[in-house]
Amino acid sequence: MDLRGKKIAVLVADQYQELEVWYPLLRFREDGAATVAVGAESGKTYASKKGYPVVADVSIAAVRVADFDAVIIPGGWAPDFLRQDERMVGFVREMDRARKVVAAICHAGWMLASADIVRGRKATCFKAIKDDLIHAGSSYVDEEVAVDGNLITSRMPTDLPAFCREIAKALARQPVAEAAGSRR
Repeated sequence: MDLRGKKIAVLVADQYQELEVWYPLLRFREDGAATVAVGAESGKTYASKKGYPVVADVSIAAVRVADFDAVIIPGGWAPDFLRQDERMVGFVREMDRARKVVAAICHAGWMLASADIVRGRKATCFKAIKDDLIHAGSSYVDEEVAVDGNLITSRMPTDLPAFCREIAKALARQPVAEAAGSRR
């Protein structure tokens, strides 16, 4: 799918799940999108649950919702760190308010609950945090991918093909952001 002109933020923090960061980062570059690793600090190296590094391309302090077409929140334990940073929570909340793609996989449902954007919406997640989504007001479904408007959620790494397929479809339907910035 041709995603040239699209820009995707992938949120990163320590203890991320390897595939849930690297699969979308590389997959969407292959389709021509600019993918950007966004961390608390630009240039900082974040380690996955198994120690695999990812370097933040940009700090959350330097990003603007207007510059992105989508945000992807990976799982692992990273979402628990991400949601403790109000700038990260605010970015996800504002992306949702702007009706841009908000995609969360596995434990990333924690971020959706903290951003208060799942109330009354269909979503899925890793089974261990199902109750968190339900208590946040979500209509939980146990499916490989759940799509509710601009919100796209999946359960675990084996769901990545369906997760990325739905993200690509949603991005293809969106007009290119006016201030998408330079491509990587």
